Amino acid sequence: MINQIAAGEVIERPASVVKELVENALDAGASRIEIATAGGGLNLIRVIDDGAGIPENELELAVSRHCTSKLSADIHDIRSLGFRGEALPSIGSVSRLTIRSRTATADAASEISISGGEVSSLRPAAANRGTSVEVRDLFFATPARLKFMKGERAETTAIGDVVKRIAIAFPAVRFTLSGADRTTIDLPATDDSPEGRLRRIAQVMGAEFPENSIGLDAAREQVRLAGHVSIPSYTRANSLQQYAYVNGRPVRDKLIAGAIRGAFMDVLPRDRHAVTVLFLTLDPALVDVNVHPAKADVRFRDPGLVRGLIVGATRQALADAGIRTATTGAAGMMSAFRPGAPSYGHPGPANGHRSFDASYRASGAAFFDPARSPQRPLDTGFGEEVQAIFAAAPVTSADARAGSGVVDETQLGAQLGAARAQVHANYIVSQTQDSLIIVDQHAAHERLVYEALKQAMHSRPVPAQMLLIPEIVDLPEDDAERLASHAETLARFGLGLERFGPGAVAVRETPSMLGETNVGQLIRDLADEIADNDTTDTLKDRLDRIAATMACHGSVRSGRLMKPEEMNALLRQMEATPGSGTCNHGRPTYIELKLADIERLFGRR
Repeated sequence: MINQIAAGEVIERPASVVKELVENALDAGASRIEIATAGGGLNLIRVIDDGAGIPENELELAVSRHCTSKLSADIHDIRSLGFRGEALPSIGSVSRLTIRSRTATADAASEISISGGEVSSLRPAAANRGTSVEVRDLFFATPARLKFMKGERAETTAIGDVVKRIAIAFPAVRFTLSGADRTTIDLPATDDSPEGRLRRIAQVMGAEFPENSIGLDAAREQVRLAGHVSIPSYTRANSLQQYAYVNGRPVRDKLIAGAIRGAFMDVLPRDRHAVTVLFLTLDPALVDVNVHPAKADVRFRDPGLVRGLIVGATRQALADAGIRTATTGAAGMMSAFRPGAPSYGHPGPANGHRSFDASYRASGAAFFDPARSPQRPLDTGFGEEVQAIFAAAPVTSADARAGSGVVDETQLGAQLGAARAQVHANYIVSQTQDSLIIVDQHAAHERLVYEALKQAMHSRPVPAQMLLIPEIVDLPEDDAERLASHAETLARFGLGLERFGPGAVAVRETPSMLGETNVGQLIRDLADEIADNDTTDTLKDRLDRIAATMACHGSVRSGRLMKPEEMNALLRQMEATPGSGTCNHGRPTYIELKLADIERLFGRR
């Protein structure tokens, strides 16, 4: 019963079993791990590795509760993925479990089985070096748990997600996952270098991610951060593509997720999420990995340091990367330009019982009139009269022309090139040495104005307005104390407050930009933010949102005709402004189409 209670915490679904067994294989030093499943993992889970194996005299201990060989003398110095000794006995208490293992020095393998918690005697077996764990009929001993399982496809998807999440952290290990539906995930081993890790990330997340990501490498005190984050124009509709690792352990930590949101706060729409792979490395004594039964959450000794490192390093990387746009934008542009079926093709068969030729003859082709064909030659030829029509036409169909056919070579060498035309009074077409670029003038200028407003706002204290009568806000004593401790920082943002007896604060000034605001709600939101993250980002967020609104109304509007000098000046400002690849709402400000892609559209390549 004790083991079944433990299984209720550790073994939530088949994916939990796969996670525990794969972690055991990695702790054993495996270089190749093969996973096979059937029935979404409920019928069968088999994990085979080529690790160190379990000695024969320790195999019975391995399936005993709280028996582990992974802990050193210091319980705070945990460097292995598993350490509690709960996984195997918990799995064996709710399934039919068989373990076959052989060490490098053993003459033969040994095997042991558990069925619903009943342990069999040890017996010899034939096997290569390593360990094979087979789990059948999961939850047969606890049928009530089966009612909470999802469909086979959902469970199989969850297992695949677990394997991919672990595989990113161990690029030097080959992972193979096969199922009864014949789908296979095969992730060949790379190496532990940054390039090898990026290749493994591409195997899991797709080849597009490395092309649309920015590398991170930063350290603060005893914490090091590495990994990759997507550029702002490459996003997802959910946060499932955000991977975080602490000392190689995959985690789903609220603090890390919040830091990612904070880092991308003013470059993404509210309903879009960045794609990230973050690796945190720190002294094991500075992080507690024993706060969650499934080890999915961790607790940092200094959460503010970790959050600040993630936010600061990500924002700095985005700024250093300059302006970049997602490659998916060009792909969408290519597909929009691709020609469809030619209009002069013969019609297909009218129904399934008639051949193509018969259908074509019956469709009236015998009455074809060349004179009415859209492909007929021009009646007047292409002589002087027709050429005169072209000569009389406007020099361009654009709303404004940026200049003559000759442009400055210096501008052509710039990242966004030289402006050539403005079309539909909103889109600037520019030319570089090897590409064509289309810029949304309103979105681009909106970002430029927003960044200028933010810089002006945060480089000096925000103007404040004095309240005629100070507003007293009642709060729990802890919240009031937290706010008072951050009073100096809040004053820089134009919010003046002080303690007003037990469990209350008096607000004497509010930021002028906020205008008339609900002071009580603002103070309570700030108290919650400080309690969660020890930051005052809530007030900064509100001011940034107002700056974004001001930027939207103060930027170049759609429909305004721009002079060539204005267009080129806008392009140069975009090149000099961090984050100008997206507007305040997260939309791309420009799309780039390479000359090679254009040539492919016209069949030149």
